[in-house]
Amino acid sequence: MEILMKVVQVIACFSLLVLVHEFGHFLFAKLFGARVDKFYLFFNPWFSIFKFRIGETEYGMGWVPFGGYCKIAGMVDESMDTDQLKSEPQPWEYRAKPAWQRLLIIVGGVLMNIVLAIGIYIGITYKWGDSYIETRNVEHGFMFSSVAHEVGFRDGDKILSVGGEYVDNYQQVPARILLDDAREAVVERDGVQTVVTVDPRHIKAMLKDKEFISLRTPFVIGQVAPGGGAAAAGLAAGDSLTGVDSAELRWFDEFRTAFRAHGGDTVQLHFVRNGERMTAAVPISAEGQIGAYLAGINLAEIYPISTRHYTLLEAIPVGCKRAFSSIGSYFKQLKLIVSPETEAYKSVGGIIAMGNFFPGEWNWLAFWQITALISIMLAVLNILPIPMLDGGHMVFILYEMITGRAPSDKFMERAQLVGMIIVFGIVILANGNDILKLIFN
Repeated sequence: MEILMKVVQVIACFSLLVLVHEFGHFLFAKLFGARVDKFYLFFNPWFSIFKFRIGETEYGMGWVPFGGYCKIAGMVDESMDTDQLKSEPQPWEYRAKPAWQRLLIIVGGVLMNIVLAIGIYIGITYKWGDSYIETRNVEHGFMFSSVAHEVGFRDGDKILSVGGEYVDNYQQVPARILLDDAREAVVERDGVQTVVTVDPRHIKAMLKDKEFISLRTPFVIGQVAPGGGAAAAGLAAGDSLTGVDSAELRWFDEFRTAFRAHGGDTVQLHFVRNGERMTAAVPISAEGQIGAYLAGINLAEIYPISTRHYTLLEAIPVGCKRAFSSIGSYFKQLKLIVSPETEAYKSVGGIIAMGNFFPGEWNWLAFWQITALISIMLAVLNILPIPMLDGGHMVFILYEMITGRAPSDKFMERAQLVGMIIVFGIVILANGNDILKLIFN
């Protein structure tokens, strides 16, 4: 059921994004009098699920549930249908229109994706507002991954600034380091301010790390693994750990450190069960494990959640700012992806990765947040100067506007073919990464 729900959300999201993108091309084509031959959701090799004609345009739905297209007369596109180019240009064809009109027809799809993202962010801001745990309100510091420890952070550090600026939402700390090239973080450690300097050699590991920084939680047992030390000592789900030997401990990371320090030994583990304080002798594995898994905890009971609501007028500028911030962040991510030394290209995902963006159950807030993000991604990717993509067509039109000479139809056909090879290569890389992750993870 969870997989089915993810599939439904992916199809719903991409259907909306494709329709909006192609409508952008359609809108400007109609505005400038260019004939639109076909407007399709999904691709329709050999046959369509349904189709109908209104005026000069055939509307329909294909059977391959991916993508869609708006076929404009007189334009060399991914359909590679060049028969109409053998005759003289007609006034209603794309190729007969002035360069500035053709430019707007091409960028129309990207513009509509951006407009959609802005609209969604405004709607999210107005409907749900902002709810998050402020960095300054985390009084007991944060828990960090092994990669973060290599960088120089320590469990319990309080984040004061990253790159010289206060980060209101602690979850943005890795992004500030990776995308904004922030190489220094100031933390409070044991009451003393300490500077953590990020060595660029850690960037590659940070890109793969999904738990770089997280909130500290008490160690409440959610499940006991058969055959482990916790099971042998009689620990059970719901037990709340309070100390090891003579040391009183509170946080999960403190117990993790203590268990590692006592690997291969037996410790006196203190815990609370149903309000009663208890102690048990627990053997610890050589790897520092007791065979107990952390229970899910309502963090709102530990940390104050800041919530701000907006009027519609207030939500408009906030939503616009979020959209353009997302555009900037995605361009920075692309910069990391094309840098071979980061090996970020290995993290590029395809349709399976997209599906994993969505939760296993329907959640309107999550759906719209992810849809807005993917709309931004599609806009940015489509603007790249690769033939077949909108950005490739833009380059050729701008070249014509500057030089006064339009590339020949034969050149455009060949460029389109090269672009198809590049795009298919990217698709193969992305989905190949998905398959490799399924096999080896």
